[in-house]
Amino acid sequence: MYAPTPRTTATRSRDQMSYDRAAAHTVLDEAYDCVLGFVVDGEPRVLPTLHVRLGDTLYLHGSTGSRPLLTARGEGLPACVAVTLLDGLVYGRSQFHHSANYRSVVAHGTAHLVTAAEEKARVLTALVEKAGQGRSAESRPPTRRELAETAVLALPLREVSVRSRDEPTDLDLPHWAGVVPLRLTAGTPEPDVGVTAPVPAYLRPARSTWHEPVVLRGEHVVLEPLALAHAGELHAATADPEVWRHLGAPQPTDAGEMGSVVRAYLTAHEQGERVPWVQRCATTGAVVGTTSYYEVDPERRSVKIGYTWLGRPWWRTGVNTEAKLLLLTRAFETLGAVRVVWHTDIRNERSQRAIERLGATREGTLRMHRQRADGSWRDTVQYAMIVDQWPNAQARLREMLRRAAPAAS
Repeated sequence: MYAPTPRTTATRSRDQMSYDRAAAHTVLDEAYDCVLGFVVDGEPRVLPTLHVRLGDTLYLHGSTGSRPLLTARGEGLPACVAVTLLDGLVYGRSQFHHSANYRSVVAHGTAHLVTAAEEKARVLTALVEKAGQGRSAESRPPTRRELAETAVLALPLREVSVRSRDEPTDLDLPHWAGVVPLRLTAGTPEPDVGVTAPVPAYLRPARSTWHEPVVLRGEHVVLEPLALAHAGELHAATADPEVWRHLGAPQPTDAGEMGSVVRAYLTAHEQGERVPWVQRCATTGAVVGTTSYYEVDPERRSVKIGYTWLGRPWWRTGVNTEAKLLLLTRAFETLGAVRVVWHTDIRNERSQRAIERLGATREGTLRMHRQRADGSWRDTVQYAMIVDQWPNAQARLREMLRRAAPAAS
């Protein structure tokens, strides 16, 4: 526990105040930004900054040319640091009691400039690791010039308080009351221009094996996790109206629009709705299309295969057949699925014949199931393959691949 001081003792709502060391450390470690308050020439200043806690010291990132850092060179900078995590909006029965669920830490003390090179390097590494554990090993360390331009303030955690909101009142009023939870969540990583390296593991959310788009390799095709960097090649490979004739989205007009399509697929993956792969020709390495698992249901051991589009030069080659073999093998033999489903537009007879050649069974038609890109309603034909059909289907697919035409070069 931190000992209360005159600066950390509440004058009102004392029941909201805590001096618990572990609770304070939890808030400081979870939050990504803070506000540094100080006085310059008799006037108050506040500065948003980044922080990291190491033991019982809070380190603040800054520039060597900023006013607080210049002031801290001498006897130190008297400072107050506030860090807040907003967990929800509180709707009270009365307007006065509308509030927020929050956890905040306020720390007082004198901050000193870190001058020891070893300590400074350790803190800057910790700041990078806070952004992503393992990131410091996958990025260039700062140069001498960058270190010289970067300042670090150290604030000992001695006068510290933790505060959270009080309980609701006016419980007898008839109005709706409750909480709208708020969460800081990471979105889909967007690579910088020219980045070809895959998204590192520490930026990918933890998922079940069913939701992980692992690399699948065959003789005709390689399936690898879809990334925004694939948008340009995907657009070039599928820039044919015939490819998009029966798909649910309009044909992208350029690589930028294709990037929006890919981003939507990645968002669906982030939300657990889809597992997207890009298809590469195993011979040339060219990106030729995409395919996905969707409506993944580990509990019922079921998955759908769809959102498949392939460049026209690779139609009637072994690419699509082998892609389905790879996906079915993963579904039935790795994931333990008992049922794999396909949906296709009732007008898309070519797709229906292709699914039937896989060995799937037509189960029926879902009337007015989805809207097409032009706004009309489509009837969807549903096919499925169950685990009992898989051995014969696998043999059929391998025979089809043995007789398949080579992929386009």
